[in-house]
This record gives sequence, structure tokens and C-alpha cells, in this order.
Amino acid sequence: MAKRAPSNRIGISDVAAKAGVSLATVSRVMNGNQSVDPKIAARVQSAAAELKYQPNPIGRNLARGKTETIGVVVPDLGNPTFQTVLRGVSRAAAQDGYRVLIADSSEVSSEEAILAGEARRRCDGVVLCAPRMSAAELEELAPSLQPMVLVNRTTNVPNSPSVMIDYGKGIQDLAGHLADLGHTRIAYVAGPASSASNALRLVGLEKFSRTHPHIEVVHLRNGSTFEDGYESANDVLSSGATGILAFNDLTAMGLLSSLNERGIRVPEDISVTGFDDIPFARYTTPPLTTAAAPIMEAGEQAWAQMRELLFGNAITEAVRVFEPHIVVRGSTGVPHGKDSTAES
Repeated sequence: MAKRAPSNRIGISDVAAKAGVSLATVSRVMNGNQSVDPKIAARVQSAAAELKYQPNPIGRNLARGKTETIGVVVPDLGNPTFQTVLRGVSRAAAQDGYRVLIADSSEVSSEEAILAGEARRRCDGVVLCAPRMSAAELEELAPSLQPMVLVNRTTNVPNSPSVMIDYGKGIQDLAGHLADLGHTRIAYVAGPASSASNALRLVGLEKFSRTHPHIEVVHLRNGSTFEDGYESANDVLSSGATGILAFNDLTAMGLLSSLNERGIRVPEDISVTGFDDIPFARYTTPPLTTAAAPIMEAGEQAWAQMRELLFGNAITEAVRVFEPHIVVRGSTGVPHGKDSTAES
């Protein structure tokens, strides 16, 4: 037999020719099908070893109806929070031999259903991270995406587990921190109206107001980006609030930058808090007080739930909730004009 040029890949047809069997028989042997006669299977394996044949993993997985890939749909890949969730998912999935396909909807809710559907057709399952679509749209779409895991959303559709950060508890704790410092007028610089985590924060603030009737909480419209926070400065200063709850660390950083440009001192003139504790939060000027959310762990848990779905195991915890903790840094302090010794 003529020697094959090294640049040509050995294929299944080469193995079949050398072993004197059909392509289908080689395929069954390579896929571990026990129906092949042991002597024939041994001949095929010997031929494959002699030819140094390496099965194409993509082809094998497609034949089995598996891609060993999952899709992750995020609303904004530029946001470090979603980057961290993605890192948690991908690292955990890699330990089980799975890879991740990423889709970014760019905060356009109408794109999410399209991206999620395309990802599901190409992957074995889909993780929807903080989807912006409405609850009704999610309920309608969810069955077609299964196996599916949600991050920071829930659905009533069976076998659709969720991983949640307790944003309501986190925002209550941040507001309580400002109240303990002596702030009596607090402004919440809100996130996107379509954000489910923003809705959870609003519920948390309602609970805070009921237990702190002497504290006035003002709600301001905003968004989720650094630019949104930067542009919120006028509304923040007009509100007369001395303590600010920014939707997340990015908007808090944008606000800090704008206040600094205006000569407003933080925390001497106004206190600012963020949410998430992204890696940059400790390096702002001053360092940012925030609610640290276990985002990496949430991503890892999302894969753990997806793995159970893919392997046909029972989901023991339909909704896994992670609780943030407050990290106090230099961006919060006693309101201007109050004696620091009177701090509660």
C-alpha cells in the first residue's frame, strides 16, 4: 500500500479499508457499540491503532446528538459582573469536558429570544443570565430552551432551575449602613427598568422604608453602565440626598467620577455605595463601599444545575439563593455637619 502523505488526515474510510469492514462497523466500534462481534471490533481497533486514527470529537458528538457545549446568553458582556458569572460557568463546565458558547444581547430584550433559540440549536443546553425579557415572554420561551438554567430570574416552567443573588437583602443592608451613619435622605439611582434584579432591589427598599419610616428614600432613573452613573450626577445633587445607593459598582464609579469633577467630596459631602464588588471597586478614589455578591460561585452553581439536567439527574434545589455581604470602604461616612462621635 502506498504511504499516505503526512499532511492528509487518516479517516474512518482508511480504517474500514484496512480492517476489511464497512464504514458503519467502524463507526459503531468507535462509538462503543457493544453489538459488534468482539473479534471484528478487535480487528477494527487494531487497524485504528496501526494507522494512528483519531476520531473527530465533533463528528462523534453530533452522531450522538451531543455537542458538549452549552450556550450562555448575557445582556452586556462589557459588564464585569456578567464576565465573572461567565467565568464561573466556563471554568466549572470545563472540568466536565464542556465548553461555552457566548451570546451578548447588548441590553436589547427583543434580541434575547432569538439569541437564546440559536444558542440552544447549537448547544446541549442554555444558561440565561439576567435576561431582560418580560416574565410572560420567559414563560413562553422556556420550554423550547430546555435544558435551561436561569441566573437572577425564576420561572414557573418545570425543570428550569435558577441561581439567584439576594439583591433585596443586599440593598436593605446598604441602606441600613447609610442610616446607621446618620443619613436621613437616601437616593436610589435605579438600574434598567427591564432588569429583574432592579425590581428585587425596589422590593428590598420598600421593606427598608417600612422598618425605617424616619428615612426618606428618593428614587432616580438611571441605567447600568459607567456612563449612566456619570450622567446621573445632576439628578443626584438635585435630590438633596446625602447617601446614594447606586444600582451597581459601574454606575457608582461613573457617579464618583462626575462628582469629583464638580468638586463634590466623597464621603465628606455625599456618601456613595455600589453593588456587586467587582474587582475595580476597591481601587476607586475613595474605595467603594458595596455589597459583595458571590458572583463566581453563582456561575459555578449554574453549571452544577445544568450538569444535573444534562445527565438526567434530579434537581435537588430548584432555586439556589446566594446572599451578599456589605464591604465598608472609604466612600461612605457620617453626613456633613454631623458629629462623628454621634454615629450609631
